[in-house]
Amino acid sequence: MLADQRHAQILDIVNGEGSATVVDLAARLGISESTVRRDLEKLDDSGCLSKVHGGAVSLDREGVTRDVPVAERAARHSAEKRAIAQHAAQLVGPQDFVYLDAGSTVDALIDALSEKRAVYATDCVSHALKLASRGFEVIVLGGSLKSATEALVGPDANAAINRYHFTLGFWGTNGATPEDGFTTPDFAEAEIKRLSMAQTIHRFVLADASKLGRTSLVTFGDFRSATIVTTALPEDSAFATLENVEVV
Repeated sequence: MLADQRHAQILDIVNGEGSATVVDLAARLGISESTVRRDLEKLDDSGCLSKVHGGAVSLDREGVTRDVPVAERAARHSAEKRAIAQHAAQLVGPQDFVYLDAGSTVDALIDALSEKRAVYATDCVSHALKLASRGFEVIVLGGSLKSATEALVGPDANAAINRYHFTLGFWGTNGATPEDGFTTPDFAEAEIKRLSMAQTIHRFVLADASKLGRTSLVTFGDFRSATIVTTALPEDSAFATLENVEVV
């Protein structure tokens, strides 16, 4: 079988099923596992799928199983993120103490913010630098830096968050369903998200439509614990009947 034929079959399987293991692909295509690994590396380099330990996932499911670097995520669904950000920025008032979660959609929100009388706090290094460069008052949590999302996590971050009481907060999510709530692939980041939500009065989860109906590895919030701001709803879904979903 020619390489192009193998690549096409691998993509059909991975995109059709969301993910596949090296062992499964080797058995189904009748080739060696080493050949599958080389093919996955080439397809990953070409941006056709995402190679993970032991196999591959489709790009549509990539953020469900692991965090994608912020620089890569920022370019995805950018128009939707800007629309969500413009709406969310209008919710910030002069007396607010605002928590800003790590992530590309919240990063778009920072670009849209104009209320400089509010005070902002974040667990994300790049968010803090952007806020400071624009003249906003910003508090940065301590903790260990997670490179993929640029978030500060761990015991120090968890302890710091409990000192604050936010009036308003915005979070990103890798998945959201009524059954499983808001989910993320990373255990440490799920904990800082959970703790910060517990310290906030008015909570908003910013999620483009690709995140709705998906479940990642760790739940950090009940589905009804926050208002979801999105741009569209999945077809034939129950999201349209839920009171805590805002479509902008």
